[in-house]
Amino acid sequence: MTLRVRLAALYSVLFIATSMAVLAAVNVFFTYGAVVRQSQTASAAVHFAPDGTPVVVRHVTRIDDGTSVVTVVAGVALIGVSLWAGWWLAGRTLRPLGRITATARRLSLTNLDERIALKGPKDELKELADTFDAMLDRLERAVTAQSRFVANASHELRTPLAIQRAAIQIGLADPTPDRIERFRAELLEANRRTERLIDGLLVLARGDHGLDEVETVRFDLVAADVVAGFPRVTLRSRPTAVPGDPVLLTQLVTNLVENGVRHNVPDGSVEVQVTPDDGLVVSNTGPEVPADRIPELFEPFRRMAPDRTRSADGAGLGLSIVASIARAHAMTVTARPNPGGGLIVRCRLPRSAGPSLLRGGGGALAGGPAAEVGAP
Repeated sequence: MTLRVRLAALYSVLFIATSMAVLAAVNVFFTYGAVVRQSQTASAAVHFAPDGTPVVVRHVTRIDDGTSVVTVVAGVALIGVSLWAGWWLAGRTLRPLGRITATARRLSLTNLDERIALKGPKDELKELADTFDAMLDRLERAVTAQSRFVANASHELRTPLAIQRAAIQIGLADPTPDRIERFRAELLEANRRTERLIDGLLVLARGDHGLDEVETVRFDLVAADVVAGFPRVTLRSRPTAVPGDPVLLTQLVTNLVENGVRHNVPDGSVEVQVTPDDGLVVSNTGPEVPADRIPELFEPFRRMAPDRTRSADGAGLGLSIVASIARAHAMTVTARPNPGGGLIVRCRLPRSAGPSLLRGGGGALAGGPAAEVGAP
């Protein structure tokens, strides 16, 4: 049985039950009135039996107003009307679901821009249609981003392959020792660039996949280990623990610190702060960053100026990997221009992180003094 049949049956039963109750009440009312009228029209007479005994004979005028026949006819008619009304009302109620179903059947990767755009009161069906439209918005953005990502990744991978092919063709055409050494260096650099790009894509895919295993990670110690490998980077931290993957969290801090160091001015500074309240904050004194272009920096293969300029130092995946790892750890990433130049990136910790996690996870240093790590 379809949903419309079940709804029609339910509506019809309710209509029929209500109608029969009304008819029964009307029938009882008219029957009672007829009995009263019969009692009022009754007459009596006295007769004498052969033996002289008086006998009272009552003459009753029966009133037959056809109430039973009318009740039966009205009941049959109401049953038919109830069945038709139930079927019509069920169809009208389910009409928005038909629109949703028709839209879902028409959807494909080529027409994800279609929407239901259901009009009407703010009821459950309107909420369902709006939710479906919102899901289509997210799906369209995801498909667009995926298509752009595939195109950019193909472009980025094609460049080092073209360099390697050209080096092999030109270098082997006249294999003198000097040419071989020069093209050998070019091939190694192109190979390292391809390796970095593939590693970045794997980390990005792992972050998007989510966390398979979660453990308590001392986020301040992770930051200290990362900062120890960078000169002129200052760390201020307090004991901070987060649930997550230590490898991915290390990659998150490394990408932010590398980004701050790479996009800096000569003799500039990079500051890293880790606290339970503010989470991870990385700031640098690099060139000015327009506020309206900050969201682009968290998309794969996007660079500041010019866009998609190839660099031997990176593939444009650093901040997109940060955003992916942060999402996997329920962190919120925000960025804003640093007054005077540079960028301030903040990763707010999830609610599950905090002093209670430190106490429960063996945080003997909880409540300890702030630490400062870095080389002048």
